[in-house]
Amino acid sequence: MPRLKDETLSIRISSEIKQILRRAAEHEHRSVASMVEVLVLAYARKHSLQADNMPDKTKRSPDLS
Repeated sequence: MPRLKDETLSIRISSEIKQILRRAAEHEHRSVASMVEVLVLAYARKHSLQADNMPDKTKRSPDLS
């Protein structure tokens, strides 16, 4: 079941980081927004982080290897 996307996130980053993010997204055939989501979920999985309202069975994220 897809997650409901009901929040907006605006951040300021350096042009170098934005360029790397765009390249990573292109490499994965994703949008920049989707790439950010994948990266956050990978970090969360690695560090055993979970949102308060996220049940265990939705802890899925694409493998970045």
